[in-house]
Amino acid sequence: MKSLEALKKLQKDFQEDLEELEKRILVCGGTGCISSGCREVRDALKEELINNNLESEVKIVETGCHGFCEKGPIVIVYPERIFYCEVSAEDVKELVEKQFLQGEIVERLLYQDPVSGENIFSYDDIDFYSKQQKLVLNNCGEINPENIKDYLARGGYQALGKALTEMKPQEVIDEVKQSGLRGRGGGGFPTGLKWQFARDSKGSKKYVICNADEGDPGAFMDESILVGDPHKVLEGMIIAAYAIGSDEGYIYVRAEYPLAIKRLEKAIVQAREYGFLGKELFGTEFNFDIEIKAGAGAFVCGEETALIASIEGKRGMPRARPPFPAQKGLWGQPTNINNVETYANIAGIINNGAKVFSKIGTEGSRGTKVFSLTGKIKNTGLVEVPMGISMKEIIYDIGGGVPNGRDFKAVQIGGPSGGCLPEDKLDLPVDYDSLLEVGAMMGSGGLVVMDEDNCMVDIARFFLNFIVGESCGKCAPCSEGTKRMLEILEKITEGKAKVEDLEQLETLGKMIKDTALCGLGQAAPNPVLSTLNYFRAEYEAHVKDKKCPSGVCQSLLEYYIADDCRGCTKCVKECPAGAISGQVKKQHIIDKDKCIKCGACIEVCPFDAIVKE
Repeated sequence: MKSLEALKKLQKDFQEDLEELEKRILVCGGTGCISSGCREVRDALKEELINNNLESEVKIVETGCHGFCEKGPIVIVYPERIFYCEVSAEDVKELVEKQFLQGEIVERLLYQDPVSGENIFSYDDIDFYSKQQKLVLNNCGEINPENIKDYLARGGYQALGKALTEMKPQEVIDEVKQSGLRGRGGGGFPTGLKWQFARDSKGSKKYVICNADEGDPGAFMDESILVGDPHKVLEGMIIAAYAIGSDEGYIYVRAEYPLAIKRLEKAIVQAREYGFLGKELFGTEFNFDIEIKAGAGAFVCGEETALIASIEGKRGMPRARPPFPAQKGLWGQPTNINNVETYANIAGIINNGAKVFSKIGTEGSRGTKVFSLTGKIKNTGLVEVPMGISMKEIIYDIGGGVPNGRDFKAVQIGGPSGGCLPEDKLDLPVDYDSLLEVGAMMGSGGLVVMDEDNCMVDIARFFLNFIVGESCGKCAPCSEGTKRMLEILEKITEGKAKVEDLEQLETLGKMIKDTALCGLGQAAPNPVLSTLNYFRAEYEAHVKDKKCPSGVCQSLLEYYIADDCRGCTKCVKECPAGAISGQVKKQHIIDKDKCIKCGACIEVCPFDAIVKE
């Protein structure tokens, strides 16, 4: 690209191309919709349009994630913006005939408001979307992420052109500083200050790295951004490179994200073709290019020094800091590392100005945050909300609350090393500092909701088991301390623990937080410490009463047959341990010594006569 003027002309041309083609069908092609059959829907749409001679009038666009994963596959018809959800290939014939031949809406495929029962035509009016504010995700679900023309038509790469032709590197850094943007990877370090450190550091060469090693269970924010809008991440990286004085960058992405890698590869090729990567960008002396590095899936490589070691071909293990990567990073040179979401905020800040961005959110946490909603929640999916919104608004107004009439118990925020918060913390504003004060952390943005059927001791055991398996083994507090914590948790869930084990568990957790080498190790005890703090009664029930109040920990359960038993013998036939006996048409009994507590009898009993407690 030779000039900003040439880019603006391209944008105008591509916008006009879109306007000429009024009728479009957007098919959500995010990972969630792919798993629920969106590709079959897309292919059926193509075939049906051909059958009705509409292929030249209606364009099918496979987009990235539209966010509402619970309702996929999602199909949106433009220009009316009609939102169809849970569409199957079998629905396509009717959809095409009614929508494009008869001018009618297929009402059975519309979203139905769960309260009023009314059909909602446009997704703008659905609570899941109307409560959000999209800065990072504004293109996701709206453009073809494999076509750079769509990105350019929505103003793509104009921030880069503005930065290179109208701003000095220090001015770019100052703008990012003034915006108040903090790193979205979990630590929340001020982005502009990080860039300043890298710019001020001396080195024969400097590097820019994008951390896309998203490893938290239940998290899919970075993957969705890369799949839905890869050019926005590239643009942010290029601007960062210009600001700090780098000519080479890497995107470190998990190999388990093949679609993200595929779309990144296409985006990089297209960016080179259009002159956004390579030499003398926008007619300046600035050169920059990007390479993709696929990670093997080690959770610890989300820590920036371990990630650097992995790119260098070494085992991914953290090192002590200082020196920080901004001073001595990749191959010993100054290196700036931010995550996917952080870079995806940069173009908007440069285009609209720091003041616009800083008006969103709270004083200490500016802008928006992308979260993945998973677990016991009605509306699973991807959301973007302003910082400072309450947890209650996210879970109930956007997420729709807990399904099946169950009661909310806790929400786990911040990944496996985050914290579990109870119901009385739901009014808490979601920002970096407020979460730290209550023993949790923002993390990269995973939210896992739990209901009354979840055992918080078992939840802590689950996340700690993950952490133990992912520990790099370099420092004893993390590699050995978390193992000892896990052993105690297993004793508790098996009914073998004593009261003093709870004290030891808490002591170990605090010691690891104070002495582990890296940020991941220091945060590893959070699931245990937060559940001990807010759900201690559950721990005490396991230890003192040898009972699991939620009926989850099998070793603490007892099975018995109530008076409702009709003696049908189905449980006798199903029991693998031969623990049930009794005569036909008479109440049966369970031999507690033989019972292995597998629950098979409960599943087959037609009278709900088998009870566990």
